[in-house]
This record gives sequence, C-alpha cells and structure tokens, in this order.
Amino acid sequence: MNRKIAVVGLGYVGLPVAVAFGEKHHVIGFDINPNRIETLKAGEDYTNEVETEDLKEANIDFTNDPEKLKSADFIIVAVPTPIDDHNQPNLTPLLKASETVGQNLTSGSIVVFESTVYPGATEDECVPVLEKASGLKNGVDFFVGYSPERINPGDKEHTFTKILKVVSGQTPAVLDIIADVYASVVEAGVHKASSIKVAEAAKVIENTQRDVNIALMNELALIFDRIGIDTTEVLEAAGTKWNFLKFSPGLVGGHCIGVDPYYLTHKAEAVGHHPEVILAGRRINDGVGRYIARTVVKKLINHGVVIQGATVTVLGLTFKENVPDLRNSKVIDIIRELQEYGVNIQVADPQANPEAAYYEYGVDLVPYKELEKADAVILAVPHSEYKLEGWKGLEKLLHEKATVVVDIKSILPINEKPEAIDLWRL
Repeated sequence: MNRKIAVVGLGYVGLPVAVAFGEKHHVIGFDINPNRIETLKAGEDYTNEVETEDLKEANIDFTNDPEKLKSADFIIVAVPTPIDDHNQPNLTPLLKASETVGQNLTSGSIVVFESTVYPGATEDECVPVLEKASGLKNGVDFFVGYSPERINPGDKEHTFTKILKVVSGQTPAVLDIIADVYASVVEAGVHKASSIKVAEAAKVIENTQRDVNIALMNELALIFDRIGIDTTEVLEAAGTKWNFLKFSPGLVGGHCIGVDPYYLTHKAEAVGHHPEVILAGRRINDGVGRYIARTVVKKLINHGVVIQGATVTVLGLTFKENVPDLRNSKVIDIIRELQEYGVNIQVADPQANPEAAYYEYGVDLVPYKELEKADAVILAVPHSEYKLEGWKGLEKLLHEKATVVVDIKSILPINEKPEAIDLWRL
C-alpha cells in the first residue's frame, strides 16, 4: 500500500479514521476549523473519541491549509451530512468539502466519501463538483469510491479498526485499491459492495432499521403508559424469548439515527415512492420529547404543584450518555415544551461544553453542585456521573415535599426506589 493518504474533516468520524491510518502511514489531516487544528496539534481531542497518547503517536500532519491536499492521492472525506429545518438533506458541508478537494486534486487520485448520503449522491452530487473544481475528468483523471462510516460515539469497543468496513469503487480496479488501503489498518477486514449506490444504501438503512425498531418501542411505551403497566418490565418478560429483538424506548437524536432516515425518505420521494413506515417511525420518535414534558406537567399538577414558576431540573443535554456530542439532541424538545408551560428549567451536564450548549441551544448549563432544589428531576441522559449518584443524588435535588422523578432510559434500580418518590419512566 503506497498511497499518500489525506482525511478531510476531523470530527467524530474523521479523527478516528486519521489516527488509525496514522499509526501505520503518514496522513494529512485537514479541517477548516483552525481551533480544531490547534487543539489536535496540542494533543487534545475535545470529542473524547481518541486517547491523547494515540493522538500524539499517530503520524498526522494536522492542517487547515487546503493546498497540502495536493500531496495526497487517496483522499477520504468525512464531513457531517445534517438535515435542515424541514428535515431535508443538507449537503452543503459535503459539497464545500468536495470543492476544496477538487481545487487541490491531482491526476490519478482516488477520493473516497464516508459521509452518510442517499444512494446516488456521491456520483450525482459530489463528482460534478470535483470535476468542475479540478478541471479533471472523473473515470479518466481521477476516481471515486464510497465507504460508509460506522463510528459509534463513545463506544470504546467497536472502534474503527474493529468494525468490518464496507467499501465500494466505480471500477473493479479502483475497488481493489480502496479495499487494500482500508485493509491495511482495519483488523476486522473489508466487505466489497458491488457498487457505490449499494454501499450508500447499506449505510443509510443501518440506522433506518434502528430508528424504526426504536419507534416501535416508543409507541409501545405510549400504549403501556395509558394501560398503566411498566414498559421495562414488559420488555424484560418478552425478551426471554430467544428471537425477541432487544430494543428500548427513548429519545432518538444524534448525528445518525435521527438524521439518516430522512436521507432515504428524500430519495424515495424523489423516485416516486412515499415511505410510510419510515416516516411514521420518524414522527413517533420526534414526538417523544414533547410527550415526556407533558407527562411531567401532569405529574406535577397531580401533586398540587403550580406549573407557572415550577422548577424542573434536567440532568443531561448531550444526545447520548458519556459523550460530549450535542448534535441533534432531543433533550431540548423536553426543555422547550416545559418552557411553553411556564416552567423554570435548570440543566446540568458534566460532559457537554457550556459554550457549545449555549451556542447550539441557548441553554446555560448549571454545575451539578449549584443546582437549586426542584419540583421534579428528569434524568434525561444517564451519564456515569449520574448513575454513580443514584437515588440518593436525585433525592438531594428535590424540594422536601417534591417527589417526581423521570428516568427516561430506566437505568435506576426500581427495587431501590425511595418509597416517597413518584417515578415515571418511558
């Protein structure tokens, strides 16, 4: 493997990719954010995805100078692919990255995209930008491939090198090169997809499948709540059957599960199919935050609490436990809904960056030890710090007569629940 590698985009996906390659090869690590580059040069990864020692030992030239890409002939693009306010794909970061790569593309290069897209986006959207910016001809002067990212933020077990890598290329010869490059660092091996579109589709349905399954659990939770039985207990009983799939209800946010299905539905509708099941799942999951907030309001009313001016503490703002990632967190849906009822909200999160929380959502994080006594506590994100505090920690956060606790992910041991606590969990 004698390719000169560059990774464009050094976030939650791109940095682990760059570091993995940097352990065995020289890598150009490019990002448009100068602060990101400076912190990485200093050995700091504020996403907490890469250990400081691994970061320092990797042979990576961190830069925000796009001209350095000219020395690479195997360029991996790993930039975000979010959705807009109308749940439509926002390809702006991907197309801007393609333009930057194109402006510095040399003849004979291979560009591999890892960003999640709908089937056809690489060839229909990215390739024309590469050609225009470079003045080169795709399939003649340069080639493209697609290898979907499978990074799971906060997961220290299923890391980049330990996850089977799906790869694809526009020709069999290019596919072989791409497979060889990834195989040089991915211990789990590679799977060669038959086409770029197949690889794109494989990625987007991975999270669509999870989204639909979680939507079923969320809908069951709504039903069981009305019936008056505990969802967790129902799932534990059903889970004793060997082929029952173990999914749980909860908030569905983040940069993957809550986003990727909209890329698939966008493409489906573009080709004339209305995807009823996928969109129904999205509607259910997108409504869970509001349902939780309204349940809290009902609980408080039943306890004689005046809603206007009541105080509710929300523990956790990131999209999942033990990560600082705030992207597309659905905890904000709970907060916004409660605020519409006139409830005072205080939010704590030991993982989230306070400046990022305010920039992203306008939320001022309160240090855990400075939280005022509240009428209710919502354990929204079960960070390890909160699990360690347990029931005793939650009791300290409540007024003397307050009893309402919401444990969204059902992580608190119910057999240890203080008798006075009115517990609700999804």
